[in-house]
Amino acid sequence: MLLAGCDFSSSPSRRKPIVFATGHLQRDRVQLAQLERVESLEDFSCWLIEDRAWICAFDLPFGLPRELVTKLGWPEQWDDCMRHYASLTRPEIRSVFAAFCNARPVGKKFAHRVTDIPAGSSSSMKWVNPPVAYMLHAGVPRLVAAGVQLPGLGVPAIETTGSSRIALEGYPGLLARELLQQTSQTTGQLAKSRSYKNDAKALQTPDRLIARKDMLTALENGQTRLCLRLKLTHAQRDRLVDDATGDSLDAVLCLMQAAWAHQQHMDGKPRYGLPAQVDPLEGWIITA
Repeated sequence: MLLAGCDFSSSPSRRKPIVFATGHLQRDRVQLAQLERVESLEDFSCWLIEDRAWICAFDLPFGLPRELVTKLGWPEQWDDCMRHYASLTRPEIRSVFAAFCNARPVGKKFAHRVTDIPAGSSSSMKWVNPPVAYMLHAGVPRLVAAGVQLPGLGVPAIETTGSSRIALEGYPGLLARELLQQTSQTTGQLAKSRSYKNDAKALQTPDRLIARKDMLTALENGQTRLCLRLKLTHAQRDRLVDDATGDSLDAVLCLMQAAWAHQQHMDGKPRYGLPAQVDPLEGWIITA
């Protein structure tokens, strides 16, 4: 089974591509096979429909907060809600979500999904920093159009379709925080103060480079609650360290989450390790 992690962009380009990290699981080792750069949403769709079986963790939200959907009077069945959402333009999404936020008190502007709490993730209705609302808008309709399986979403459960392509919602920040916590114990730094990436060249500092090296060492040693070890060649390690944007490393973090889900499935766990109770409108971040 091919495993993959996807660092997604709602507006991919040569400068800011979508990155796929692919690999395989052998016992508790995840062997990175390659890093693929996708520079358009059309090429993203082509990757999805290739004739091969895979499990991939995508760094984009698969659902909206139920509180938001209910307040707006949008369809509360996931597939209907996503069709409605896909019919909107990005300016329309921004306008509707901004009006929702403006009517709420300071500190509670955004609605959140249940999974955002344990994952520490941004609300899927945020349109800036990061623009995850646009990522959902760009990514989920393409996953649906490709006919992939999205466990835990929709009624009846979509996972009964028997697809050989499994899409799970990943979040590299969840695993990154754990790794930074681990490495901070040896550096004496506070985990919250450490950063491993930045898109701005002026902020691509030696400290961030060291953080990426430390994170990869921890991954190679299996020092996370996923209990999986990452196996890299020297060239692959150098490439991950040298990517100061962190996009390649984020794709690998999602790959590790996909490998954990595959392991859960092989061990007989239902729905690739998702909790027993998942809101079929909101979805869930794997490993959260």
